[in-house]
Amino acid sequence: MAGFEVSGRRFRTESDYQAALRDQAKIEKIKSQVNMEQPGEVITLYADIGAGVYRFETVVGNDFDDEIYELAEQYKRQGYNKDSRLPSGKKKKSKAGSPRKEARRTGKTTPLKEKKVSLDEFDKEMQKEILHELKKREKRRKLAVVICSFVAVLCFGYFGIYYYFSDRTQADYEDLAELKGKGNSTLTGSLFREIHYSEDETIQLEVLEEYRTLYSKNKKLIGWLKIDDTNIDYPVMQTANNEYYLDHNFNQEYDKNGSLFLDKDCDVVHRNTNLIIYGHHMKSGKMFGNLNRYSSEDYGKKHSRIQFDTIYEKGTYEIMYVFRSRIYNEDEVVFKYYQFFDAASEKEFDSNMQEMAELSLYDTGVTASYGDELLTLSTCDSSETDGRFVVVAKRVREEN
Repeated sequence: MAGFEVSGRRFRTESDYQAALRDQAKIEKIKSQVNMEQPGEVITLYADIGAGVYRFETVVGNDFDDEIYELAEQYKRQGYNKDSRLPSGKKKKSKAGSPRKEARRTGKTTPLKEKKVSLDEFDKEMQKEILHELKKREKRRKLAVVICSFVAVLCFGYFGIYYYFSDRTQADYEDLAELKGKGNSTLTGSLFREIHYSEDETIQLEVLEEYRTLYSKNKKLIGWLKIDDTNIDYPVMQTANNEYYLDHNFNQEYDKNGSLFLDKDCDVVHRNTNLIIYGHHMKSGKMFGNLNRYSSEDYGKKHSRIQFDTIYEKGTYEIMYVFRSRIYNEDEVVFKYYQFFDAASEKEFDSNMQEMAELSLYDTGVTASYGDELLTLSTCDSSETDGRFVVVAKRVREEN
């Protein structure tokens, strides 16, 4: 097992170990190119990582990402930006020698100047051939310019749309966060929601006061997820399928950021053992874009509490397991966290806990017993095909 260790991190398989080595080599190359004592270079590097210029496969890369994030934030707090340069960090320009000295040093000779040739020096037949060839080259050049311009327009259009949706999403959710807890002059008294489970069972539940305004705007609201000191502060939706909110926002507009949503098979009233919330891993950091920061044990300790309120009751959860998994084929006999909603017995519950504990990247010291209520946050992970990054937490019972 000691042989599968990179940068203080241990890996379970040879493939994960090799991926970690690739991340380590990539990090060393980045450090050789970026001056970490220059605020502008560090801030630019962090922006590049967030934009996907550099991609990492393992927790080694995520640790480096966290390191750059903290350093960039430190520089920003000191008032620096991506254009900042410190005088002490200026790099000396190397003085190039004369062409002859350079040629002697490298063994390469400098080509002689080509003599200019006039078209008049050729006969008429040759002149026609030359002119014809020049016209063909000019046409190819113009075509190449048109194609490159078209590709450039497409690229700028894509990034324009991407940042438009990103900025719109940010503004929309900031407005929604302000609405949370605010009253609505059109709503008087209590607000109730009727749930029809069957012909014989209809339940009427009161919506918490702070969510009444939001619920009146969209009846698919099922709760709100918030993790202090992170960008995760979003409404959670639920529909009869797990597709709609992959590309729609709270206002039911098309949005590639999608929304956080509770699995269709979860029931917050007849409470499941495990509630599963999904969200996109956006490069901008929106939704669950920064969830993989939990791969760092230090980050997990600093952000160990999750607040998930349903529209009916408040809830606080404590981080228990952090692991990577993937979507498996139906015929594969393996633990599939995304199918774990209820445990029919204590034995089944303990078996699932053991599976997750073995997958967990580190030991949080938090355990669960049969009867405890769990919350699972799930997002995509690029470390493998159909990969997933998962955070599991246990509900904290408040003492009276």
